[in-house]
Amino acid sequence: MSIPPLPIPVLGPRWHATTADGWSRTAGRLLVTIGGIRMPVLLERCAAGRLRDAYPVSGHDTEVRFAAGPPGGEPARALLRELAGAIQQADPLCRRVVCGATVGDDILFDAAQGAGFRYVVTVDVAAGSIRLFVAEPAWVTAVDLNLDQVPQT
Repeated sequence: MSIPPLPIPVLGPRWHATTADGWSRTAGRLLVTIGGIRMPVLLERCAAGRLRDAYPVSGHDTEVRFAAGPPGGEPARALLRELAGAIQQADPLCRRVVCGATVGDDILFDAAQGAGFRYVVTVDVAAGSIRLFVAEPAWVTAVDLNLDQVPQT
């Protein structure tokens, strides 16, 4: 599978985001600040990271992880919403923005759900069990429910 370079997402004007040292072709760290709250996040192509064998990944799928654990409440939810949109804007072929919450991490669980991410499955990775939440663009989730007609090509 070909894994395209990870673009740097551009966040809205109320956010202050800088890239940390070591941005690579498949992963990078953003230092994001809003309202005095600093939230370092890791972005990584799922096909190149810890989720590569966890589900049928696409080369464009991108995982978002809080480097130091998310703050509770609205800042984490707002950042996840903002990142999902910015990642999909920077990479229109991104089918899934994924957020993995370690089983028992209720703060991240609540943040992901509150940000509009949909719970999909719990998977086992080398570090333990994580619950996967996804944000998908409308073109991925659109379904033609006309089951009586064969699609024309």
